[in-house]
Amino acid sequence: MNPQELKSILSAGLLSFPVTDFNAQGDFNRAGYIKRLEWLAPYGASALFAAGGTGEFFSLAASEYSEIIKTAVDTCATSVPILAGVGGSTRQAIEYAQEAERLGAKGLLLLPHYLTEASQDGVADHVEAVCKSVNIGVVVYNRNVCRLNATLLERLAERCPNLIGYKDGLGDIELMVSIRRRLGDRFSYLGGLPTAEVYAAAYKALGVPVYSSAVFNFIPKTAMDFYHAIAREDHATVGKIIDDFFLPYLDIRNRKAGYAVSIVKAGAKIAGYDAGPVRAPLTDLTREEYEMLAALIDKQGAQ
Repeated sequence: MNPQELKSILSAGLLSFPVTDFNAQGDFNRAGYIKRLEWLAPYGASALFAAGGTGEFFSLAASEYSEIIKTAVDTCATSVPILAGVGGSTRQAIEYAQEAERLGAKGLLLLPHYLTEASQDGVADHVEAVCKSVNIGVVVYNRNVCRLNATLLERLAERCPNLIGYKDGLGDIELMVSIRRRLGDRFSYLGGLPTAEVYAAAYKALGVPVYSSAVFNFIPKTAMDFYHAIAREDHATVGKIIDDFFLPYLDIRNRKAGYAVSIVKAGAKIAGYDAGPVRAPLTDLTREEYEMLAALIDKQGAQ
């Protein structure tokens, strides 16, 4: 799959980031991960991102990373494209990127670099180096310390033909509008704020109809129903799902830093696809929070 083919795929539909399965000892659980991917793939996501933020990329050893990407690529070879998360220092990110390409990933999501004290010109150089190290398509994730503006993204677009996507995790509407207006159709644009459904209608109005769904990990039918309601501007259905599920869900998620991942793993367990505990420095939901989430999921019905 060449970068432009990947860009076309990422320009429509729902995207998702499967959690990474660990056993009780915290080691990668390959069998559980295969079962999860086989469950999720038929629901209709346009692409799945292995070892992304929700997949706890930040906690993985290099050897685990290779096994996770290979497992995802092999399991989903005939069903849905796999993109791989990459990140860390520039040399680390290049090593991950080249390994993911070798293993058959169709593209990459370049997560924010590890160093907080860096100019955005330096961040752009980092993105350029990673893009030039591979031939597959790359999506850059503007979040946290990566805050590339329209001018820098335009420069990167000229220098890196395989930089085909921009994922926004900042929620800066002024910046998003300036990037979308300046770059036009050069990129595929993805909404990437945590619990992106809450922002989906606003981003669609900006010309960014595609987003990544974390809750697809445990309520895939509801996630797809919500996406289709957004697409057809069915405001009644959108409002009902937000009121009945997402707002109380956010009340739980916002209790502790890092719960954006922890709550998804808890949801997967409730759905019957236990992915094991999160790795430090994240912490799992308390029993009370787990039961609150279980009640919310139960209201969504069979998936």
